[in-house]
Amino acid sequence: MLKTLWRRFLADRVSSSIEARLMSGPHAVSVQQSIAETASLRERLEQLESKMAVALDPKPWKRNLHIPDLGNHPPMNDAFMDYSTVSASDFYHPTFRELCLQLGLTPLLHRKYWEWAYVLHHARRLGVVGEGRRALGFAVGQEPLPSAFAALGTQVVATDAPPDVGEEKGWRKSNEHASGLAETHKPDLIDWDSYQKLASAQACDMTNIDPTLTGFDLCWSCCSFEHLGDIEAGLRFVEESVERTLAPGGIAIHTTEFNLSSNDATIESGATVLYRLKDMVAFAERLRLRGHHVEAIKVAPDAHVLDFFVDTPPFEAPVHLKLQLLGYTSTSVALIIRRGV
Repeated sequence: MLKTLWRRFLADRVSSSIEARLMSGPHAVSVQQSIAETASLRERLEQLESKMAVALDPKPWKRNLHIPDLGNHPPMNDAFMDYSTVSASDFYHPTFRELCLQLGLTPLLHRKYWEWAYVLHHARRLGVVGEGRRALGFAVGQEPLPSAFAALGTQVVATDAPPDVGEEKGWRKSNEHASGLAETHKPDLIDWDSYQKLASAQACDMTNIDPTLTGFDLCWSCCSFEHLGDIEAGLRFVEESVERTLAPGGIAIHTTEFNLSSNDATIESGATVLYRLKDMVAFAERLRLRGHHVEAIKVAPDAHVLDFFVDTPPFEAPVHLKLQLLGYTSTSVALIIRRGV
């Protein structure tokens, strides 16, 4: 580092000396042009040096990010999961640790943990899990929710994409796909014999929901419907999950990708889309006009320093509440919908 600074210092001194001598010569105009080009080159070199520094030290958070301990830090406020998007304060609430225990997880500052805890928390709050209740999970992969709900006595149907789709998308390799009931089972939460009595698994295309999947008290999905091709395809799935699979009064809880950078520019089609606030608000109104109740969509304020941290590829930071995704800052957003009569 010192050598680099010394070389730059000498280069600046030499450049300044040459400039002073040449500016008074007979070719001052052409020299001025050359100097301008040299300055532009120097600026580009500085930008390259900056990028190289980031590449060589991709984890500056190791030096300058203080992360309060999840087990010892006092709660930041009394409210818990009152917002529709990820908030650092939720992770420091004692209820989050209790939910992680019910999910068989060691608490982490990760938005995926927030999503699972969010679904479990609000399903319990709304009284749609437990003995005598039926729950339907979409694209469950190997998440802990099917086992957690079954441990409460809920009858669970855990679905995932057909096996060929799981292979094609690479979800099998990343352990994000379940091809059978055993892969959805978490033995720390419920024993296998009990789980088999309460849970079943089947393939389900989210763009063409099996018409036999009806009469459920709860349906849920965690960051899945943004992968259905475009903005409208994902929203259509949510609408159909409410109207085709739920019993009257049943609850749908779905999470997806949320664009924090813009309420205009976004990714509207492709392998992953990013939903804007205006997409969520317009969709909520669309469902209300169809006779359903949608809980208010509230974006969490950036109230803690960790709310300002944006994880970047390869996503190895110990804080993953927001991330850089497809050129935008993204987080998770949740919808809670009660089917109308």
